Amino acid sequence: MITATDLGFIHRVVPGQDASLAPLLVLHGSGGDEHDMLPLAARIGPGRAMLSPRGKVTEHGITRFFRRDDDGAWDVEDLKHRTDELADFTARAAAAYRMQKPVALGYSNGANIAWSLLLNNPGLLKAAILLRAMLPFDPRPLPDLGGLPVLLIAATHDELIPVERAGLLAALLGEAGADVTYEVLPVSHGLVEEDIALASEWLARHG
Repeated sequence: MITATDLGFIHRVVPGQDASLAPLLVLHGSGGDEHDMLPLAARIGPGRAMLSPRGKVTEHGITRFFRRDDDGAWDVEDLKHRTDELADFTARAAAAYRMQKPVALGYSNGANIAWSLLLNNPGLLKAAILLRAMLPFDPRPLPDLGGLPVLLIAATHDELIPVERAGLLAALLGEAGADVTYEVLPVSHGLVEEDIALASEWLARHG
C-alpha cells in the first residue's frame, strides 16, 4: 500500500491481485478522505488495484472534491476546474503506477465529480459506478460516450438528493451514449448491503 502527496493530490494506492482487472478510481463523499472508501471498494471489486485521491476542497472542516455555496448550490466554475485537476491526476497516476484505464467508483460528492469526469474527459475512464449522484444543472453540450458502461444507484428516501435528480442524470448520460444501468433502492442517502451487491455484480459483468 502506497501513500503519496505528489501527482497533485494526496492519495493512496492499493496494488491489485489480478492485473487483468481494471483498477478502481475511488472517490469519497463529503467529509471523507483517501482512506474511508477503500474497504467498500475492496468488497465491490475484489482483487482490483485501487487509486483513492483526497478531495482538495475543505469547507467548514468538510472535505469535498468541489466547492458548494453556503446555500448548498454547486459552484459550477469550481466543479469544472476541479474536474480538470482530477482528470490530470488520474492520467498521470495511471501512468506512474502502470495502471490500465480505471473504473470510477464514486459516492455522493465523489460520484458527482465522477460524472463530470465522464462528460468532460470521455476517454479517461473505462466505466463508472455512481452511488447517490444527481444532476443539478444542464451540462450540455454532451460528448459521445460511445456505449461506456455506467451504473447509477439512487435512493427513494435520500434526504440529500431528490430521486428525480438522479433519474435526470441517468437519462442525460444515456442521451450522451452511455450504456446506463439505473437502479433505485428504498433506502436513504447512506449506502447499504444491496448497493454493494448490485455494484459488485455489475462490475463483474461490465468492468
